[in-house]
Amino acid sequence: MATAAAAAAGTAVAKDTQLNVYNWSDYIAKDTIPNFEKQTGIKVKYDNYDSDDTLQAKLLTGHSGYDIVVPTTNYAGKQIAAGIFEPLDKSKIPNLKNLDPNLMSLVAGADPGNKYAVPWAYGTTGLGYNVQKAQAALGAGVDLDSWDVLFKPENLSKLKSCGVSVLDAPDQVFAAALHYIGKDPNSTNPADYRAALEMLKKIRPYITQFNSSGYINDLAGGDICFAYGFSGDVIIAKKRAQEAKKSFSINYLIPKGGAPIWFDVMVIPKDSAHKEAALAWINYIETPEVHAAITNEVFYPSANAEARKFVAKDVADDPGVYPTPDVLKTLFLLKPLPADINRLETRLWTEFKTGR
Repeated sequence: MATAAAAAAGTAVAKDTQLNVYNWSDYIAKDTIPNFEKQTGIKVKYDNYDSDDTLQAKLLTGHSGYDIVVPTTNYAGKQIAAGIFEPLDKSKIPNLKNLDPNLMSLVAGADPGNKYAVPWAYGTTGLGYNVQKAQAALGAGVDLDSWDVLFKPENLSKLKSCGVSVLDAPDQVFAAALHYIGKDPNSTNPADYRAALEMLKKIRPYITQFNSSGYINDLAGGDICFAYGFSGDVIIAKKRAQEAKKSFSINYLIPKGGAPIWFDVMVIPKDSAHKEAALAWINYIETPEVHAAITNEVFYPSANAEARKFVAKDVADDPGVYPTPDVLKTLFLLKPLPADINRLETRLWTEFKTGR
């Protein structure tokens, strides 16, 4: 995967021998870091988190210690507005030419002019199943690709005995709940959030865990039969179950009528001590073969149009990974919300989780 661009990047950052990356868990190929280190001579320290709130808390201290972080666009938009990231020197990222302009126009909703952020990957948030257990519990006639499975108590109650996992992510849950009750998923009306909470309270007794990363292994191991989760995570669980020759199958479905779509983006904190190395990393990741290898490993697509040519056919053809054009039209992007709505969402989320 060595390229002239990568080699040039290595020369440009000879003075940087360290790069500190903070990224989501289960989100990288096995050879991504070793190949970068080999090409550039830069040693990578790579740490993980499993929620945007964890990342944001570290960023807001002003001394994160990281050179690359990967927030989701609805968080990144607020962080960009707060001025905590370094503008990109695009002259040092020639591989930006590989990015899909249509997808970048969506990202521009959080990053006007695409000045600060480059997508690591994107995905949807939907429904993951242990197909056999879920069908046995729900019975015939229930559409697995419907929000009704999650939001109707009479359905979710049937799944409690085999395990129900919901993301520990208020933005993802409230956006879907608002959409389900006919409100704007990015509403700024407090009354809409309270209405969504009242609906959510009815399903709270049937949720057995709130989890944003461990549910992958729980699904793969048969410990839960349903998850409201991220597309690639569920597909990772599907592959792990297949590799372990489990007697059941895992499937990921995007609910009919619309679901959240999101982008996780690479940005450089202003307090980064290795900004040249960070630019080299972004350029390296946007090498088509490098990004394709990540998608092949974790089943999240990138905004790199050239990379899809190198993605394994079964992955590139999977509508759970790359939504079809008709489905894409139904998806809604989570946008930055005002501070008062964020505080309300956090407060209502605590009320929801504790069941008060």
